[in-house]
Amino acid sequence: MESVNPTTGEQLDTYRDDGEETVDNALDTATETFEEWSDTSFTHRCSLLKKAGDVLRDNVDEYAELMAREMGKPISQARSEVEKCAWVCDYYAETAAEHLQDEVIGTEADAHAFVSYEPLGPILAIMPWNFPFWQVFRFAAPNLAAGNVGLLKHASNVPGCAKAIEDVFSEAGFPDGAFQSLLIGSDLVNGIIEDDRLAGVTLTGSAAAGSAVGSAAGENLKKSVLELGGSDPFVVLDDADIERAVGSAVYGRVQNNGQSCIAAKRFIVMDEVYDDFEERFVEEMEALTVGDPMDEETELGPQAQESLMESLHEQVEETADAGATVLTGGEPMDREGAYYPATVLSDVPDGTPAAHDEIFGPVASLWRVDSEKEAIERANDTPFGLGASVWTGDPERGERFARQFDAGCCFVNEIVKSDPRVPFGGVKDSGYGRELSEHGVREFVNQKTVWVQHGDSKTNLDTISE
Repeated sequence: MESVNPTTGEQLDTYRDDGEETVDNALDTATETFEEWSDTSFTHRCSLLKKAGDVLRDNVDEYAELMAREMGKPISQARSEVEKCAWVCDYYAETAAEHLQDEVIGTEADAHAFVSYEPLGPILAIMPWNFPFWQVFRFAAPNLAAGNVGLLKHASNVPGCAKAIEDVFSEAGFPDGAFQSLLIGSDLVNGIIEDDRLAGVTLTGSAAAGSAVGSAAGENLKKSVLELGGSDPFVVLDDADIERAVGSAVYGRVQNNGQSCIAAKRFIVMDEVYDDFEERFVEEMEALTVGDPMDEETELGPQAQESLMESLHEQVEETADAGATVLTGGEPMDREGAYYPATVLSDVPDGTPAAHDEIFGPVASLWRVDSEKEAIERANDTPFGLGASVWTGDPERGERFARQFDAGCCFVNEIVKSDPRVPFGGVKDSGYGRELSEHGVREFVNQKTVWVQHGDSKTNLDTISE
C-alpha cells in the first residue's frame, strides 16, 4: 500500500498490507478487549477520550501536515480538521453518560420499566480519504464512549493517517484492541462483515460501496449505518443577502478542494438576483489562491489522486458537450500535480453528470429559476439527499422552505456542516442512520427494554401476544 503526494506525485511511504491472518488476530483481540472495555465505567472511558483530544491538540501540526501530504488538503483546513476531532472527543467525554443513561418509561403503577443502552461489540468502520481524520473520529468517539470497540478499514491512499489515528488512541491510554487500523483491500471486507465476532459496520463512501456493504450486512443480520454521497442544493431566494450568499457559496463549493459529500454542488438562484449572483460568484471563484497545500495562503489545492482529477474532467466535458456553458475553468491546470481549477457551469441540461451525479471536485453548476416552487423542485430533483441550504433575508421563510427539502441536513443562511451536537446523515441514495449527537451514539447499542414488576400482579393475557 503506497502513500503518494498528489501535489508532486512523490511516493511518501509504503506499507505492508495486512493479510487474513492479521485480520483474524485483530478480530480475536477486539472480541477479548470488548469483554473488558464494555464493563468499564463511563467515567473511565470518557477520561481516556478526553486524553485522546489532548493528544490531537498536542500534535495538531504533525497530523495536519500528514493530511496535506497524503491527500492534498490545504494546511489551514487540515489544522481545523484536527481541532474538530479533538472537539468531538471532548463532546462525548462530557455527554456520553447523559446520552446513554437509562430512560425510564411510564407503564403501570406497580412496575418499573426502562430502556438500557448497552454496547454491541466490535464495529467495523470503512472510511474515505477526503476527511481522513474527522470521518474516523466522528465514528470512534461515540462508539468508544458507548463501550464498543473499533476496527478501521481506511482508504488505501491514506495509510499514514490510518496508523496515526490508531496511535492517538494508544497514546491516550486506550487498551490494546479498543481501536485497530487494518491496512487491507476491499476484497477482505465481506469476510469481516460475515464473521460472527463482528457486531456491526458503518461506511462513509459512494452509493455503490454503500449498497455492497449494506447488502452484506443485511445478509448477515448486522446493524449498519451508511453515509454516502451528496449533490447538495444551495438555493438563493430573491431576498437573500447576495454578498453573504456568494462568499458562503464559494467556500461551500471548494472547501477540501471541492472533495466533500456535503459541499454545495448545485446552485439554484431566483431570477431577480441571478445575474448579480452569477457575476460575483464567477469573480470570486476565479480569485481563489491555487497552490501547494502546505502553503498557508492556499485556498484550493490538488485533487487527491490523478485518476480522480481525470474522472472529474470527464464529467465536466460530458456536461459541456451536452450544452452547458463553461463560465470559468473547465480544463486541468498546466502545472505539476493533480490540479483542477475552480469551474462554474451554467445552462446545465437535465440528465448530464453535473445535474444528476455527484461532482467530487471544485465544479459548480448554476440554474436560474422563476419561483420558490421551481426552486424546491429543482433542489429535490436528485437521487441524493444528504444536505441542503437556502439563503434568504427572512429566516421564517427560510425555515418553511427548508422543511420541503428531501435531505437529512438542512440549513438556513449557513453552509451544510457536521457538528458533534446535531445528528448527521442522509436519505435516498445518501444512506441511512445517523452519526453524532445523542442520535449517533445510540446507533450501535442494544436499546434493551427492562420491565421490573413489583408486588403481586395478575398478568393480562390480552397483552401477551405480539
